Amino acid sequence: MKLSVVIPVYNEKATIGELYLSVRAVDLDKEIILVDDGSTDGTREILCGLKDDGTRVVLHERNMGKGAALRTGFGHATGDIVVIQDADLEYDPRQYRKLIGPILDGKADVVYGSRFVTGDYRRVLFFWHYLGNRLLTFLSNMLTNLNLSDMETCYKAFRREVLERITIEEDRFGFEPEITAKIARLGVRIYEVGISYAGRTYREGKKIGWRDGLSAVRCILKYNLFR
Repeated sequence: MKLSVVIPVYNEKATIGELYLSVRAVDLDKEIILVDDGSTDGTREILCGLKDDGTRVVLHERNMGKGAALRTGFGHATGDIVVIQDADLEYDPRQYRKLIGPILDGKADVVYGSRFVTGDYRRVLFFWHYLGNRLLTFLSNMLTNLNLSDMETCYKAFRREVLERITIEEDRFGFEPEITAKIARLGVRIYEVGISYAGRTYREGKKIGWRDGLSAVRCILKYNLFR
């Protein structure tokens, strides 16, 4: 089965080269779709030099947000399974086989990589981010009737047929609760696997903030109660 790795990128000059090489090194039949979301720090120039037969680079003329970049990337995906990969180094591409395993085994249609139910390594960082993630997951679970442990995780894998049944509306980080609500409504088979996580600090380039947390609450309510 062919894997499509969709990578939204915004101002990740320091990490995108290493991340790209790590994805390329994964021994799976795959295509890599890099969506530059209006970077201004030199990232775009790096991406334009990465093109090869298995890599596609798509450029947004202005910054539109992670959800918008993923929407663009999904539209270019041709693989049987689609995986989301952030452009930083927080998530390890060597875990793709673990992430897509339940799909390959015929058990799942969607797999979430959980940072909290895992025997793998996890960098110790911000308590309030951890608590915020757990609260958002709890609220999402109440309304979707799922028992996910990490709704906000980047690592999500989908059978492409599932994504083709969903229209992504959110442009920013509201993508996570939106996609979760919509796949729950479809009634597809959802699995979790534990993953490693090497989170970064704001000094190291982390972008998500408290406003995104408030937006996530809005999206949880919007896509579960009013759609």
